[in-house]
Amino acid sequence: MELKTPEQELSGFRNRVAVAAIFVLVCFGLIVARFVYLQVVRYEYFATRAEDNRISLLPVVPNRGLILDRNGVVLARNYSAYTLEITPQKVGDLEGTIDELAGIIDIQLKDRRRFRKLLDESKNFESLPIRTRLSDEEVARFIAQRYRFPGVDIKARLFRQYPQGELASHALGYISRINRKEAEAIEQNEEMAENYRGTEHIGKTGLEQHYEEELHGVTGFEQVEVDASGRAVRSLSRTPPVPGNNLILTLDAELQRIVEQAFGDRRGALVAIEPGTGGVLALVSKPTYDPNLFVDGIDTQNWNALNNSPDKPLLHRAIYSAYPPGSTFKPFMALAALRTGKRTPTQAIHDAGLFPFGNHVFRDDKVGGHGMVDMVKSIVVSCDTYYYILANEMGIDMISEQIGEFGFGSLTGIDIQGEARGVLPSQAWKKARFKKPEQQKWYAGETISIGIGQGYNNYTTLQIAHATATLAANGVMFKPHLVKYVEDVRSGKRRMIEPTPIKTIDLKPEDIEVIKRAMVEVNKWGTGTRAFAGAEYVTAGKTGTSQVFSLKGAKYVESEVAKHLRDHALYVAFAPADNPKIALAVLVENVGFGAQHAAPIARQVLDYYLMGKRPAGAAQPDPEGSD
Repeated sequence: MELKTPEQELSGFRNRVAVAAIFVLVCFGLIVARFVYLQVVRYEYFATRAEDNRISLLPVVPNRGLILDRNGVVLARNYSAYTLEITPQKVGDLEGTIDELAGIIDIQLKDRRRFRKLLDESKNFESLPIRTRLSDEEVARFIAQRYRFPGVDIKARLFRQYPQGELASHALGYISRINRKEAEAIEQNEEMAENYRGTEHIGKTGLEQHYEEELHGVTGFEQVEVDASGRAVRSLSRTPPVPGNNLILTLDAELQRIVEQAFGDRRGALVAIEPGTGGVLALVSKPTYDPNLFVDGIDTQNWNALNNSPDKPLLHRAIYSAYPPGSTFKPFMALAALRTGKRTPTQAIHDAGLFPFGNHVFRDDKVGGHGMVDMVKSIVVSCDTYYYILANEMGIDMISEQIGEFGFGSLTGIDIQGEARGVLPSQAWKKARFKKPEQQKWYAGETISIGIGQGYNNYTTLQIAHATATLAANGVMFKPHLVKYVEDVRSGKRRMIEPTPIKTIDLKPEDIEVIKRAMVEVNKWGTGTRAFAGAEYVTAGKTGTSQVFSLKGAKYVESEVAKHLRDHALYVAFAPADNPKIALAVLVENVGFGAQHAAPIARQVLDYYLMGKRPAGAAQPDPEGSD
């Protein structure tokens, strides 16, 4: 092996040092370049990231707007309370954690059930309430042991409250937690997604749903400095939220209460309207329910009780359920006859109590009939035979065209969702409704029962009240509405919901006078006499009874018919007759004659609204009433 000279070794060492020096310089150059890149080129980006790690932007949920009746009675409001909330993603043993929490704070079985329901509907990174409305003592007990429960915290929340309980529940609706489907819909709307940051509740039904945009308000934001554990240290800046607008209703809460009490345990609906504006004074569906049950997320026990009840308290009977109008249909049939020239007011028929048609005999309610009957008497005594003959002469399409003018079979456009269209029968309707050719054909015999408000006729109580209000207003039809003003909380300014005329029906004053006179006589010596005896005002009204099923020629005996198959009782009215301030329709399910059960409820409504008289108790059936 050849030995290197000292000069060669020195040269090699110098070369290695030079390479190492170059390597060090290159590395140092890279570090300097990276430093320049991070500190100069990307300074703004990383400065922002660092600031974001230090500062948290928290949404500030606005106060939801209040809902008040026309006299200032609060129907929906807010209050602040503490809730115990769990973020499932941050908790390992969820059941174990809840069990430990139950040793500190009272957590009942219904709280666990509600929490499970919310957990199924929500995303796992959301905090969910296990207990709401904590007392100060409960808050203090938890705070002392908070360190034991990562992922569990106390939060101050705004809660919706309906201080009148079940009163007007179907009209008001309710709010509840935003479910997964609603959250996805919100996220698809960029503007709404921004405004609903931090919002956990949304209107589900009624006015709470329809006026959600007005009631919600605008979300504010707060910049908060946080420590390494994510807890707030101090507030840096705040953009206050804009509270939601208040709704001032046309509804009269005391009138609503009187109606609901008058129904007692009976099922049914009532709608009362101002004929000159379309403002809804009362919107009743019985039975009712307590909307407060839904605010925190309804527990399984209460949900099953409401959902499985045979009385269906969650069903909005006033706007969704459709019924045959019975004899309340007759004033509109009579007006149609005058408009088309099929009858004059004095033209009379002899009623023998029956009307043979083909192989079928259509019978009047009164055995032996009413004798000679003109138009006014036909309404006053509710003569079926008069309208059997009239319907046969008019034909189904003429009836449909004339009756449809008053909104039967059409949506009224009221400012809550869920309204049903009902059924205004015609040849075209039947062709569209049925599939088989033999079912699509309209038979002349089907027209006969249409004339007395039976057959395929099916309308909501709202539609019947709407038509009655239009008649009271001499043919001027207004869109029914529940909200009178939208009030800006900050300025106090009110934006009026202007009455919206839909149309004016071309009616001759003399024709309207005939119908109104007949309806006045109904309560003087006709079917409504007993219910309105001693009234200090003049009412125009009409009783009605609608069949739930066909008797096929047999006589109706209430005691021999199953309760759920008994006739519905109806009554329509407007008063004072010469200058109507209120028009209404009442329907009581499966109780019998309208004069017995529906007219007494209407009497209580009109006594209070027109005279300020409060009933001593619930409306009692009139044992001697009839259709």
